[in-house]
Amino acid sequence: MTVPFIAECLGQDFLAQTLGRDYLHLPGTLTEPTAMASFDTLNDLIATHRLEPPRLRLSADGEALPQHRYATPVTTRRATVWQRIHPAELHEQLAEGASLVIDAIDELHEPIGDLAAALERHLRTHIQVNAYASWTGREGFGTHWDDHDVIVLQIQGAKRWRIYGPTREKPMYRDVTAPEPPTGDPIAELVLCAGDLLYLPRGTWHAVTADQGTHSLHLTCGLTPHTGADLITWAADRLRASTTVRGDLPLHAAPDEQADYLAALRKELDGFFDEPDLLDAYAAARDAEDPGRMRPSLPCLGVVPADRELMVRLTTARARTQHVTVDGEHLVRLTGAGVEVDLDPAAAPLLDSLLTAPTWTSLGALADTTGLPPDDVATVVQELVAAQIAALRSRSGR
Repeated sequence: MTVPFIAECLGQDFLAQTLGRDYLHLPGTLTEPTAMASFDTLNDLIATHRLEPPRLRLSADGEALPQHRYATPVTTRRATVWQRIHPAELHEQLAEGASLVIDAIDELHEPIGDLAAALERHLRTHIQVNAYASWTGREGFGTHWDDHDVIVLQIQGAKRWRIYGPTREKPMYRDVTAPEPPTGDPIAELVLCAGDLLYLPRGTWHAVTADQGTHSLHLTCGLTPHTGADLITWAADRLRASTTVRGDLPLHAAPDEQADYLAALRKELDGFFDEPDLLDAYAAARDAEDPGRMRPSLPCLGVVPADRELMVRLTTARARTQHVTVDGEHLVRLTGAGVEVDLDPAAAPLLDSLLTAPTWTSLGALADTTGLPPDDVATVVQELVAAQIAALRSRSGR
């Protein structure tokens, strides 16, 4: 199993026919799910990180357990306090039916970060991956819905999913009303086994239990939605260029003056929403703003050596390139992580290689693929690292 395979498995039919419309169950999608994560991954992360709630939490019957049941506060000599997990007490709570959650595990474990990046490249939205581990048939979260679409990957063991469907179309985190709980029997009941994939649109009520007589570990990839409300907010920011939009509301003016202002404001809005390819412009702007997963490039603090063994990757999977003309000069522009980097058009093949690479690639491989001299590759990479849109590591680094 390779990480990009998950996005390929969803395919274009998923984007056109399933995304945001209906649940999808794909048994046996992952042939080697533990290559991405395992219970050993959780053990290592808990042992080596200070994971404060809600980053790490236990939940049972829809409620978060008090942290003192499985951790104790430790005060350092500099008077900072952190919570130390006690394995025996953690085991006890999990054996009694609590579920273990680690939020944003994609920021802690690189193979899962690679998964998130591959999905971001395919779906053009931010992905956060949470890990969930359970041992009993006790529900950790009750029957609930999420305010974002999710792609679930069963890594180890098995878990039963009862799917009830939505009771409010396209509910939001900030909404005018909350969805009513579902009534009646579920519309589907599935047991996810290791390697299975499940997609649920936002608002889909579901209940999950590890009632198969075995432990369960799954990853939930949360897809940040792009809604009409988001488009309107983006439009309001863009329209600040207009003096009409920036102007004071005529709250104390005569009715005819108020009507004239509203007519002028409506004209500004109509003109904006009549722009061709408006949704493409919105998507490009959101891609450009996404910070990705920035990381330092120690020990390189300036000049990047032309070392064929040095590894590089972009820090955002949503970067884009375009050819532009600046002061009469033709350039290739890389946009992402909140920055724009303009380069000589000869760098375009190198940028294309970085954009399509699923993970780290060496400077030597980039030189061989693009035909550019290693010195030129290092110069371009140096500029990208300085702009925080790329990162370096040694070949042996992890």
